[in-house]
Amino acid sequence: MEEVRMISDPLEARLLAPEPGHVVRVGLAVPVSGTLGMMGPAVLNCAGLAVAELNAAGGLLGLPVELVLVDAGREPRTVAAELADLARSGAIAGVVGAHASDVRVEVVRVLAGQIPYVYTPPYEGGESAPGVYLLGETPGRQLRPALDWLVTNRRARRWALIGNDYVWPRRLNRAATAYLRAVHATVVASRYVPLGDLDPEPLLDLVAASRADAVLLTLVGSDLVRFNRAFAATRLDHRVLRLCAALEENGLLGAGGDTSGELYATMGYFGSVATDTGLDFVERYTHRYGWQAPVLNGHAEACYDGVRLLAALAGRAGSLDPARIDATSDGTTITGGRGRLTVAARHVDQPVYLARADGLDFDVLRAF
Repeated sequence: MEEVRMISDPLEARLLAPEPGHVVRVGLAVPVSGTLGMMGPAVLNCAGLAVAELNAAGGLLGLPVELVLVDAGREPRTVAAELADLARSGAIAGVVGAHASDVRVEVVRVLAGQIPYVYTPPYEGGESAPGVYLLGETPGRQLRPALDWLVTNRRARRWALIGNDYVWPRRLNRAATAYLRAVHATVVASRYVPLGDLDPEPLLDLVAASRADAVLLTLVGSDLVRFNRAFAATRLDHRVLRLCAALEENGLLGAGGDTSGELYATMGYFGSVATDTGLDFVERYTHRYGWQAPVLNGHAEACYDGVRLLAALAGRAGSLDPARIDATSDGTTITGGRGRLTVAARHVDQPVYLARADGLDFDVLRAF
């Protein structure tokens, strides 16, 4: 496959905006710094794989695709302003975002439906702005069945909720509280901490003092890694289970793995899911980047799907105009590492898996 052009300087992208009819440039909003910066390398690889495959098959609306990288690990207003400038100058014709929800909220506000925006990570639900298309797992699919299973099968009835302090953890924990109440479980403690400022000791003290037998973690990135490392060094790790809503293979490796048998994750994709489409995706990724490439994970695979979805939406509408895409988006399908996905009401429904950490990998227990 040919190399994919990725412009990493937004100023260059604005000054050298493509001439109409020659190329389609897509803004790729991915954290390459900050708390979520660890997810960047594999996400960029998967975006590159998607573009390489698109270009080999004729491109997007018959034109070759290039990427413009925007570091989404910065303050939400900074990220959103940069994307808005790129859109206004004609430097990008669409956005694929793999970043935190506080950034998404600001991007949706400033783009205001000017160009299509595909958002790929798990999110809190409820987004309905025109021109926004959502691939990620929402609480009813991601959390509810996993919590039900753990309460029933692991007798996890006293829960502590620990997350970062922004919209996604707060909305997920609000939903989790209702789900737990419905199965006669109890929230005994909750705490939110700023992104990138995690001191694990007070959180460990909170879990111990609350006599929780389970912890729902809506921490992300390096904060989740730091907490899990500290937790594993205590006596809590073999008697208090942890369910993580954002733990993927990079985060597990960063935490040094886990052998307690009590660390769980719920996501729409794990690299160890042995479906035909999943195995085929791993093979294509490995063929392009080699065995030493950054490990595949849910955030990275979702970004691959996001690039493919933007192209499929535009192809179905015959245009990158958001109003035309909105009118034709229902029924749009793509196939990636998760299998066949179909758009309805600008969202995608999908299977979600519950997995348990087994050393440096995940053992997938259930699909919901």
